[in-house]
Amino acid sequence: MTAMLLPLADFIKPSIEYGELLPLFIVFGAAAVGVLVEAFVPRPLRHLVQLTITVVAVIAAGVRTGMLMHGKKEIIAAQGAISVDGPALFTWIILLALTLISVLLFAERSIDGGLSAFAGQAAAVPGSEAEREGTAARIEHTEIFPLTLFAVGGMMLFAASNDLLILFVALEVFSLPLYLLCGLARRRRLISQEAAMKYFLLGAFSSAFLLFGIALLYGYAGTMSLGGIADALGTQTSGDTILLAGTGLLGVGMLFKVGAVPFHSWTPDVYQGAPTPVTGFMAACTKIAAFVGLMRVFYVGLGGSRWDWAPMMWIIAILTMVVGSIVAITQTDVKRMLAYSSIAHAGFLLTAFVGLAQAGNGVHNGITSTQAVLFYLVSYGFPTIGAFAVVTLVRDAGGEATHLSRWAGLGKKSPLLAGIFAFFLLSFAGIPLTAGFTGKWAVFSAAWTGGAWPLVVVAVLSSLVAAFFYIRVIVLMFFSDLPADAPDVALPGWQTTSAVALGLAATVVLGLVPGPVLDLAARAGEFIR
Repeated sequence: MTAMLLPLADFIKPSIEYGELLPLFIVFGAAAVGVLVEAFVPRPLRHLVQLTITVVAVIAAGVRTGMLMHGKKEIIAAQGAISVDGPALFTWIILLALTLISVLLFAERSIDGGLSAFAGQAAAVPGSEAEREGTAARIEHTEIFPLTLFAVGGMMLFAASNDLLILFVALEVFSLPLYLLCGLARRRRLISQEAAMKYFLLGAFSSAFLLFGIALLYGYAGTMSLGGIADALGTQTSGDTILLAGTGLLGVGMLFKVGAVPFHSWTPDVYQGAPTPVTGFMAACTKIAAFVGLMRVFYVGLGGSRWDWAPMMWIIAILTMVVGSIVAITQTDVKRMLAYSSIAHAGFLLTAFVGLAQAGNGVHNGITSTQAVLFYLVSYGFPTIGAFAVVTLVRDAGGEATHLSRWAGLGKKSPLLAGIFAFFLLSFAGIPLTAGFTGKWAVFSAAWTGGAWPLVVVAVLSSLVAAFFYIRVIVLMFFSDLPADAPDVALPGWQTTSAVALGLAATVVLGLVPGPVLDLAARAGEFIR
């Protein structure tokens, strides 16, 4: 018995920095409370209770994150597993802000006859009597709120992961709720379920690649810590084949979440089929978390081998920009067009990523590539959610009218709504005085000074191609005749109005006065290990 107890005497209690990790605990704790609400709160009260819990949790986590940013305390928390540094905190505050806007869209019920965009019963077969009964009884899927909290908590953890095992756990924590959310559309149930199935199957494949890559890197370095892998790169003299294979497989898993070519095939189908509020949430927040996680892994853990993986990123960046911009021209659905636009923007972000990989961590002409990417993610996130919020308002008898032909003459029917959507499109195109112009200038400048000028040339040409399909939609809205069967423009509730207004305000401010956010991104500094 004594011999069996001896190992317990040597056990060292792990040190958990609860204060620094409080934003994560708030979000995950509120998500767990939301699950209990589904079990114990009467159905008529669930929507209000879940919405209140979600909004309070997001705001509280945001306030605590702001306090941590103000204190400028950077540590490796949870026994080296989580980096609470400048880029992580910056990412947290942006994710929480965009989540708050997304939750407003989730809560909207006045657009579609007093019902939300989500199915009343996910298990009901589309077109069945059970589905009709659920709609008649006005049953709502309030589980979307704790699912959203789990998703954003996983995204926050993913962006701050300093350990590959934690990275994988975070990936699954935010991916699984998204798979569910994609299949919960009230309208067009079959295409929504198809989108969820495609996302789940392809996501499972990408997770397998990621996990295999993690195993190989562990075999090379003997540790899953990013700092430990970086140290092994400086001391190991053998095992290059395992290192290269692990890096490639890890890259496949992470680039899938970014939506980079050739790992992008899920993006248009999922964006089109998912409930539009979920599409906006995914398009903005998932890309932010995935890119920051990608930078952390490849800069901190694999920075010593950047000359090995940089050529791969060059090729992927070029393919992503070219394919995203050209294929978007052929799209006839607004949501699919915005999906390929998202792919093209991933390529623009990869230009700055490659620029820093070429030059290493450093300042070039007053701006770092990390700063440029962080600012671009902000300038892309707000107009993205705003654009998808506008999409929810153009409707006919079948729900949202997303075919481009249905948007003809929208400027004559609703000049304000068409003008707001046009402004978001101009921001995506990178027109001056919009957030998109400042974001593109930042990433292109960082890439150019980092030595990746050929990528910048491709990016500028791709931007010109992309501008064509953005302007095509604007011309369609304002210079086409209004058809007799034109769709209606729904009168939004305060939730959607607030989401559109916040997205528009951020797009204008970031275009006219980008200095404060650029300075905030600069103060975020570089990744620590």
